[in-house]
Amino acid sequence: MGANTSQISDLSENTSLKALVGTESISENDPFWNQLISFTFISPTCSGDSKLLEEAVIPLAKMLIENNPRTGNFCALVRIFLGRTKELKISTECQDQLFIWQAHNALFMIRCLLKVFIREMNEEELHLQFLNQEMAPGVCGGDREDLLEELLSNLIHLIVEVPLLDITYSILFEAVTTLLVLFSYQLFSKDILRDVYSMTLLYNFIRQEKCPPPATHIFEPKSEGGLLYGLASGVASGLWSVFTLGGAGTKAGLDQDHNHLPLSNQSLLLLLVLANLTDGPDFPNPYRQAITCFRNTQDTSVPPVEQLHTFQINFNSLYTALCEQQRSDQATLLLYTLLHQNANMRTYILSRTDMDNLVLPILEILYHVEERNSHHVYMALIILLILTEDDAFNRSIHEVVLKNVSWYTERSLTEISLGSLLILVVIRTIQFNMTRTRDKYLHTNCLAALANMSAQFRCLHQYASQRIISLFALLSKKHNKVLEQATQSLRVRQGDNTALPDYAQDLNVIEEVIRMMLEIINSCLSNSLHHNPNLVYALLYKREMFEQFRSHPSFQDIMQNLDTVIGFFSQRLEQAGSDLSVERVQEVIMKGAQALPKDRLKKFPELKFKYVEEDQPEDFFIPYVWSLVFNSGVGLHWSPQGIELFSMDSG
Repeated sequence: MGANTSQISDLSENTSLKALVGTESISENDPFWNQLISFTFISPTCSGDSKLLEEAVIPLAKMLIENNPRTGNFCALVRIFLGRTKELKISTECQDQLFIWQAHNALFMIRCLLKVFIREMNEEELHLQFLNQEMAPGVCGGDREDLLEELLSNLIHLIVEVPLLDITYSILFEAVTTLLVLFSYQLFSKDILRDVYSMTLLYNFIRQEKCPPPATHIFEPKSEGGLLYGLASGVASGLWSVFTLGGAGTKAGLDQDHNHLPLSNQSLLLLLVLANLTDGPDFPNPYRQAITCFRNTQDTSVPPVEQLHTFQINFNSLYTALCEQQRSDQATLLLYTLLHQNANMRTYILSRTDMDNLVLPILEILYHVEERNSHHVYMALIILLILTEDDAFNRSIHEVVLKNVSWYTERSLTEISLGSLLILVVIRTIQFNMTRTRDKYLHTNCLAALANMSAQFRCLHQYASQRIISLFALLSKKHNKVLEQATQSLRVRQGDNTALPDYAQDLNVIEEVIRMMLEIINSCLSNSLHHNPNLVYALLYKREMFEQFRSHPSFQDIMQNLDTVIGFFSQRLEQAGSDLSVERVQEVIMKGAQALPKDRLKKFPELKFKYVEEDQPEDFFIPYVWSLVFNSGVGLHWSPQGIELFSMDSG
């Protein structure tokens, strides 16, 4: 960074950079600026290299912080960049690659300096750096306009107006990254700050545009030291092809596409940051409004009420991108945001006939729960809960038949419905949670999703039916253990005042879960018994397990229907004779299911649960979004010691 600089170790000795941060004012008309921004420098894309760069920039930035109020050199650098942004669109049309390259370099320098400024100063002090208080003659002009506001406006204009081409990829990526840096004040505060652009960011995400290949060199290298070599090396190799190399601070082995698709990734992160800004006292967040109400380009109807900040985008393209990118937290968070907040997109997703393309990646996240952070698991689970609020979805997933689900390794599933697979994965998540994390929130949402589906269970796979009853058996065993502990605890307490675990509370929790499981089984039997002979078979096979709950006051009412079903089919099997084969038992069950009068089963209220965000959701989502920026931002590094918004082990 800086003229003739090719590596980080050279920065501190670079004469141009020393002049920029020094005590002498440099006129905007000085040839110095053209020399300064014509540098060869490989922009880092991994966290380690970004850290080294920032460490080299810090002493220079601190000198500039001290001297800029007198020299105005930072203001001049910003103005140099602003002057070039006004011509960027024309330069792109004219293929003026030199102009674009220099504009990128100026913005890259601004971003590196701003990152240190934000770490070293509060917002008011940063604002003063842009105002150039002492106003040296001929520097930064004689007016007092807000350069920070103008910079923000120009960055947004650049992202929206400049087309995405090979020659503009790097400057568009830098513009998005600079905006992320400007918003990163949130990282260094414990408190949540409560104080047509969204379409472009979504479009960048949808396109999933890869970095231009090395063959897209602006100029062919001619010599080691000249300007032409600098252009080829600094832009083509340094800023584009290097993005395809490893590591951006993400967890090892996960989400390597971030570096292959840096603009898509960075645009999505910025979109999530903007969408999760809190509303101001007198006006709502326009970015959240845009996310809430944008419409499909195929929708030609006129909305009933004119909406601010709305735009149209191709829902099919967005849906495809969402299906392909669920490996990353940020894509899953975007899907959650759209399902929860945008009724147009939710309706469109639920109308798709290829829901397996979206649901399977979500199930894979839950299946690999041990490898995923808790926030990613939460988002995947809540997405399922939102989807299961729709009865048509609950019916249609049992009509989609899957062949050989490769990532499900516990048992070979050569043919299974999407609905049965969903049940298997959710039950597995519950069992994992029971033995590991013991998170009541996770339990609640898993059971709510199963409950929403239960009335529409159809043709449940034999293994899925077994797992439903096996989960109940596990809960029953746990209930007996906790009941025994609670009984022993009461005996000890009669003669000892020592504090003991509250087994009564544990017992209450486990009984709530057992009650919910009984309601789920009952809902299936009451509404679709004749569609689910495998569940009846599994229920009969383990019927002794249910006897202990028949007289329990918490379960007596719900046990009536299970008793009726168990009694009815047990009698049928006795009449059919002894030593029956599995096939014969299934035949008796299928015939009996048609013969059982529906009025024999007591009607219960329909099981329906709706996802509702908790009060002040920003307390969860803002730290979560910034943890994603911290871990997944391409070419960005923040020292963990300065982060107060979230803990390093969160998620």
